Amino acid sequence: MFITLLTDFGTADYFVGAMRGVILARNPQAHIHDITHEIPAHDIQAGAFTLLAAYGEFPERTVHVAVVDPGVGSARRPVLIATPRYFFVGPDNGLFSYVCEREGQWRAFHLTEERFFRQPLSSTFHGRDIFAPVAAAVSRGTPPEAFGPEIMDLTPLAPLAPQRTGANELRAIVIHIDRFGNCITNVARQDLSTEELARGITLTVAGRVIRHFVRFFAEGRADQPFLYWGSAGFLEIALARESAARQLGVQRGQEVLVQIGA
Repeated sequence: MFITLLTDFGTADYFVGAMRGVILARNPQAHIHDITHEIPAHDIQAGAFTLLAAYGEFPERTVHVAVVDPGVGSARRPVLIATPRYFFVGPDNGLFSYVCEREGQWRAFHLTEERFFRQPLSSTFHGRDIFAPVAAAVSRGTPPEAFGPEIMDLTPLAPLAPQRTGANELRAIVIHIDRFGNCITNVARQDLSTEELARGITLTVAGRVIRHFVRFFAEGRADQPFLYWGSAGFLEIALARESAARQLGVQRGQEVLVQIGA
């Protein structure tokens, strides 16, 4: 069974190594893979987006452990989420909002059965003491129902899908800015029909109108922002070899207007 780890812990401290050790002590056959440990500290939305972009590339039945947990030790619930293809383990703070929206079908369980936890239980390191041992138990075939009661609600982030505000208009936002300064919007391919794409789209962000659409970066210019479909399946804004976010003054959460045939 494959287990992935996604955290905001970085790699300078012992945190990730301790989680891996707990998993392997309980399931020496587990295959552990790191998605990233460089999520900005406490940035739940960045963690949610990165998990969304990566989780589907792994084999079915993979257990995805995600820990971006500024509320650790508080009343926020530790959860296990089961979808038809994957398992997710981590804090109920919105971190799994996007994957649940995409998967559609899911069941969530409040992790309350302490027999699965590492003891003594720390109030500040649930990644090691709750999420890692639970992931190991899931990877060994323990059914989700064994870990605690099923819950019907999860803490949401704002819906991932853009709003259609007219026959030819979408209101969207920038949901992520990558290390190159490319601005990733929440407009996915399925949000626009083939006919609408054929008519052409115009995007307005931070007062700048962008019409130029490219297939790959080499078709773009450093002095003209352009649009393209990114590898995560979302409409992105970029400049060739420049940071579009910096040059355009765009921040995450910025509103984007998409007009069709304009």
